[in-house]
Amino acid sequence: MPNLKDLKVRINSVKSTQKITSAMKMVAAAKLRRAQEYAEEARPYSARMDRMIAALAGKMSDVGGPKLLAGTGRDDCYLLVVMTADRGLCGGFNSTIVRASRKRIRQLQENGKQVKLLCVGRKGNDQLQREWGNLITDSLEGITRGKIEFSTVADIGSRLISMFEAGEFDICSIIFNRFQSAMTQIVTEQQIIPASIPETQNEEETPGMYEYEPDETAILAELLPRNVSTQLFSALLENTASEHGARMTAMDSATRNAGEMIDKLTLTYNRTRQAFITKELIEIISGAEAL
Repeated sequence: MPNLKDLKVRINSVKSTQKITSAMKMVAAAKLRRAQEYAEEARPYSARMDRMIAALAGKMSDVGGPKLLAGTGRDDCYLLVVMTADRGLCGGFNSTIVRASRKRIRQLQENGKQVKLLCVGRKGNDQLQREWGNLITDSLEGITRGKIEFSTVADIGSRLISMFEAGEFDICSIIFNRFQSAMTQIVTEQQIIPASIPETQNEEETPGMYEYEPDETAILAELLPRNVSTQLFSALLENTASEHGARMTAMDSATRNAGEMIDKLTLTYNRTRQAFITKELIEIISGAEAL
């Protein structure tokens, strides 16, 4: 039979945990509202940048073009930028990204490709370090703490472009969670170097509708580096909103589970207490009858 003191200690412990998870849920909900606004506001700009680059690329000749658009002509070496959180307690948010990254790494290696990793977020680095530590070129932490600044992301974009121009990789893709709702995040892989061109356009956005000055090559030389930073920035905003949504959902579930555990433990405590009282009464009555 369980000890009453142990049950009481455990009930108090679960109640303390419930208070913590409830507070974390409210904090995550407050952060989610802001992060969701930032992510949704960035989507039109990112999408419009893609369409503008597609329109400019459509007017260029097939020969030549900026390296960030045309690529190196090879696909031997891939750089995967894996975006996770610095903290845990957010359900399966980090594990789904890491799982997708592992699957992609194995797929590329089976096809004879060289793979390099750049981890943004401590959790991704910690999990991938165990199996793919030799592939990790660097790990960046603390970027998503507080408000994400475009200047910080632009530095990462400049670094990726420098690595690309130095011939350290041929194709760069980012793996992150795209925010859909507090309960749903979609693991997404997006190629950013060389620029991925949307296949379809609306009629009013066809390349023939515009004339550009200076020429398309000069405009693309300015737009393509900015596009790398823009896509990184948008992905980080989506990832941060997804993190807060996943944490809010996980903490809500934990709070409800703690409540159910408290009810069960309280019921067990009351039954055990009643059993002890009944036992003592029986002993007293038996002793009185013996006299």
